[in-house]
Amino acid sequence: MVEGLENLVFVTEDRPADGTLDLLGLYEGVALTERDHYGFGELPDRIVLYREPLLAVAETLDELRDEIHVTLVHEIAHYYGIDDEELHRLGWA
Repeated sequence: MVEGLENLVFVTEDRPADGTLDLLGLYEGVALTERDHYGFGELPDRIVLYREPLLAVAETLDELRDEIHVTLVHEIAHYYGIDDEELHRLGWA
């Protein structure tokens, strides 16, 4: 469990809407750094893991676990307002 994750759901889908295998995960929502207020009745933010693209990049179960871990860290970082540039700099992209 990660401290501070509120009103966030994790889901899996087969592929992104465009059908490509290029995207492993996606954060859908408003990053904590960009929220004015967040109250009762708000739909939860979502982190989506795409099953088929993840399976396509991993040859072994250990590689799959690693890819899922990196993808989750990457998408959770977006929840906290960390952009792709910073994730690349930190080695999480």
